Amino acid sequence: MTRPYIAIRSGESLHRRTFDVLVLGGGIAGLTAAIGAARRWRVGLLTKSTFDDTTTFLAQGGIAAALGPPDSPGLHFEDTVNAGAGLCDEEAVRVLVNEGPDRVRELMEICPRFDKVDGEIVLGREGAHSVARVVHAGGDATGSEVSSALAEAARVGSRVQLYENEFVIDLLTVDGRCVGALTLNLDDGGLTLNMAMVTILATGGAGQVFGRTTNPLVATGDGVAMAYRAGAAIRDLEFVQFHPTGLAVPGQETVQLITEALRGEGAYLRNAAGERFMTEYDPRGELASRDVVVRAMMTETRREGSEHVFLDATHLDAAWLQERFPRVTAGLARHGLDLATQLIPVAPVCHYFIGGVVTDLWGRTTVPGLYASGEVASTGVHGANRLASNSLLEGLVFSDRVVRDLDRYVGRLGEDVRRLRFDLPEAASAARSSDAAAARRRLTDLMANKVGVVRRGDELSAALADLGALTTELQFGEMGAPEYELLNMLTLGTQIAKCALLRDESRGVHLRDDYPAIDDAQWRRHVTLRLPAHEREEGLLGKVERS
Repeated sequence: MTRPYIAIRSGESLHRRTFDVLVLGGGIAGLTAAIGAARRWRVGLLTKSTFDDTTTFLAQGGIAAALGPPDSPGLHFEDTVNAGAGLCDEEAVRVLVNEGPDRVRELMEICPRFDKVDGEIVLGREGAHSVARVVHAGGDATGSEVSSALAEAARVGSRVQLYENEFVIDLLTVDGRCVGALTLNLDDGGLTLNMAMVTILATGGAGQVFGRTTNPLVATGDGVAMAYRAGAAIRDLEFVQFHPTGLAVPGQETVQLITEALRGEGAYLRNAAGERFMTEYDPRGELASRDVVVRAMMTETRREGSEHVFLDATHLDAAWLQERFPRVTAGLARHGLDLATQLIPVAPVCHYFIGGVVTDLWGRTTVPGLYASGEVASTGVHGANRLASNSLLEGLVFSDRVVRDLDRYVGRLGEDVRRLRFDLPEAASAARSSDAAAARRRLTDLMANKVGVVRRGDELSAALADLGALTTELQFGEMGAPEYELLNMLTLGTQIAKCALLRDESRGVHLRDDYPAIDDAQWRRHVTLRLPAHEREEGLLGKVERS
């Protein structure tokens, strides 16, 4: 083995599957890649849970694309770059906005339930968009409609072999090239070597690292962590987008998102005194970019000593709200809240990871044979702050480009590699085994308290020390999904805190109390991490590079 795998075994034999193309992840990026690749290749798609337990499925917002006048790819480009606070890869953004309309139209053929009036697609407006360009399906149920349609297309209309409840533990590499992945079946506990000529990483984000998040429980950053262990470059982990309007009530396992489309339709933000405040911070008011709205909300709550502000839609028609936002209204009703008659308490909540595995314009990572697409990837389109509703579009566009590039690797995996043996270490006996659930709570608490919405250097340094201590204390004998998830979350938490401490400025979604201004002279650049070769053998943390 050329790097530190985290997998261990307890004596059971390893199963083996072989594919041309292995896709890891069941959201929009993974399904799009799998369906496209299956037109020519033998494809296996593995997802950690089920197809309705993904971040895509939970998405309330829509998909942004220049689909009609007065919009254009040029306007969409300007809005994306302006929101990105100086760090967008402009070439990647051009790919996104120019290819996006065709990809959305293709998706509409698979998912016919996009919202229309008199046969014309309805375009909504969201924060930092200069025109209405966001399409929705089922009102505020775009994610579930799109996810369900793509999953059905994969099951019925393609040759994709689908596997649910498969936890990907490690990427398999030989001489620096990715040749597949090792997985744990969550139903029977079996380990499987999934060999492939090409592996496409589409495992989504890592919101669970912060505990309070709109992401499902499966979003623990596994893809970024395993790619880092495999030697891939990762970057921009300090840029964690907190959505302004997460429902601020206790008792939520996954925080309900109050979609930005509500503000696009005219809802207001009010402080504890009942005053509408956003117009004091930005002429766009509630439709300013997400980072601007979050900064304003934090200023108001600090000034007032409160934990949340309020979303006010009471001036909008009640029947229309129910029709346009059925999922939001139903979710609020479960908490005894009525969007049409009450002010809704909201606060920033961890929502989207802008950083990830570095790719080029075709989804290629720095590890041969490994592609990445969707939230797990760092394509450069989001810069330091993602423009609303560009996330699903990114998965569509770049997964399509991955499929078009597969000829570079498919067909080059020899039989000698297919027959390789991977000898995993046996489970070690331990006098005691750490409580993974308790350690996870400790991790998420310190990330929320010291590496959260607004950061300080002393708190980030303390967080790194605490994370190091927690990592050192852990002892595991038997390993299962909770233990593997915890190790991945510790990897992500450590690298997020390290990058956030290094970037001594405030830019986009990265807010530093001790460095409140943007510093283009020093920091209009990315922070890139890669595990050096000599440290891969020892399992140590990698060095930081500035590029």
